[in-house]
Amino acid sequence: MSMPNAERRKQLEGRALIIAMGGNLFMGGAGILAGILSNSNAIMMDGLYSLVGFGSAFLGRRISLKIDAGPDKRRPFGYAADEAIFSTFRSLSLLGLVLFAISNATKNIYSYYNGMMPEPLIFGPMFIYFAAIGLTCVLLWAFHYFTWRKTGKASAILRLESKAALFDGLFTAAAAIGLGAIYLFRDGALSAIAPVGDSIIVLFLCVLAIGSYLRDFRGGLGELANATASPELLAAARRALRPAIAEDGGALRDMSVTKQGRTILITVYYNPLRAITAEEVDTLNLRMVRDARRAIDGADVYLMISQYARRWPDEINPYREEA
Repeated sequence: MSMPNAERRKQLEGRALIIAMGGNLFMGGAGILAGILSNSNAIMMDGLYSLVGFGSAFLGRRISLKIDAGPDKRRPFGYAADEAIFSTFRSLSLLGLVLFAISNATKNIYSYYNGMMPEPLIFGPMFIYFAAIGLTCVLLWAFHYFTWRKTGKASAILRLESKAALFDGLFTAAAAIGLGAIYLFRDGALSAIAPVGDSIIVLFLCVLAIGSYLRDFRGGLGELANATASPELLAAARRALRPAIAEDGGALRDMSVTKQGRTILITVYYNPLRAITAEEVDTLNLRMVRDARRAIDGADVYLMISQYARRWPDEINPYREEA
């Protein structure tokens, strides 16, 4: 499959996010309505999750329109960090929603075992909701996933949206199975927990989901903090730039690779071992950019001419505190 150009990727991403907005708005409204009609916290949680998805898709679309814009006066390093900011706070908002649901479910279970009976579940509206929302989640996941593949797997926004649609679908399916079991066995094997079965299902699903969102949140924070990218990216960058360095004849002092969203920034600390003009530096830098982009989609190269690595030696380090 050929890699689409930046304009085509932007069109695919924008279309997917518009569909995500519509799908999540429908699921959010349906979830809140069905939750009220059925007295189900699990369904209400599903609806709130979808409303967060609507807000995220709206913000994600705005970000995607400028993500490929280069540096300007307002953003001297470009707009690549916006995608990392989006991914981080999307994960944080979902973590907040999951923690709220856990606390609410725990409170309901505690109140029940202290003698406070919750409102009985009304199962009629649930089955229509589960069928409609389950199908919508599957369609949204498939559309986001295959659009993400069409973009060369470069969009963190689409990757997160596909993961969110998949989890929403799994949440809906698990809630349907759990509430269906409670409906069938509410006067038998599950009679002791039937009144709070809805809260138990919410608690179980949230505990399963929280690890994934914590990983996404930590990953986003790492990108925002300019933490070193994965060893695989570092090795790919070294392989890609090795020919240009060898042909120029200088010495590579150091190399760092960081990732922000879909942008991979390679910083090369290079000693040419000879007098060199600005034109020669630019020519070498452009050669490195071309070589890097053949190996790593979205790569950029900053060429730093220096006899030192990324850190000044201690004897000349201007940031070192004087004893």
